Amino acid sequence: MTKTNQGLEKRIGELENVRALRELVDNFSILADKKEVWKQTELFTKDATVDSYVNGQLTSSLKGTEQIGNAFERFLANFETVYHINGQHVVSINGNKAEGTLYCRVDLISSEKGKKVNHASGVSYKDEYVFEKGQWLIAKRTSTFVWQDSKEMN
Repeated sequence: MTKTNQGLEKRIGELENVRALRELVDNFSILADKKEVWKQTELFTKDATVDSYVNGQLTSSLKGTEQIGNAFERFLANFETVYHINGQHVVSINGNKAEGTLYCRVDLISSEKGKKVNHASGVSYKDEYVFEKGQWLIAKRTSTFVWQDSKEMN
């Protein structure tokens, strides 16, 4: 194989990994929207951690897929509709590990006193990924809720 072909194969492999990591974070959001929490937990390593910050304060720290799944399930039960829109996703890959930053808008719609209320948030996720058993998984996710707004819907 020529040196040029080796470089091309390396670049194609990197593009495939970037694509797989994007699908990972997008599938995470889609499963949240469907409230398929236990399928969501399959996207994490068994010992994964999820830390969440609101207004600069740590509001939850979860470890392991069981704790993550239970917490996500309890939280999402508060809402009739869950809707994520993922934006920028930048990754840096180093062998079987990677880091990424994802920007996301999350809309959580609940019924309060007979009215629908949209709880919107701008969230940035700082992730650490690991390639295990032929797939990328989330090993650590730090969620930072950058802004939040709640409004009654018409």
